[in-house]
Amino acid sequence: MAYTKASMIDAICEKIGLPKRESTDVVELLFEMMKETLERGDNLKISGFGSFLIRDKRSRMGRNPQTGESMEITARRVITFKPSQILRDALNED
Repeated sequence: MAYTKASMIDAICEKIGLPKRESTDVVELLFEMMKETLERGDNLKISGFGSFLIRDKRSRMGRNPQTGESMEITARRVITFKPSQILRDALNED
């Protein structure tokens, strides 16, 4: 089962007691701020959770798996996530 935006909104309503409309605004604003930060090319670090890092990948030659034909894979930016040590420890507790 996936934890969705709707699940987050419901959890904020339940735990903090905000009305659903305000909880929705908080979640939407948070994701919008994160998106804008990453679009600018800035890395995003959330203490105790992890870091979203922007990497520039250069173009390279690849192969179409269906035809075997060589083709150029264009340069692009990718987002990687590196969990914090706190999150890694929490995931690996016995």
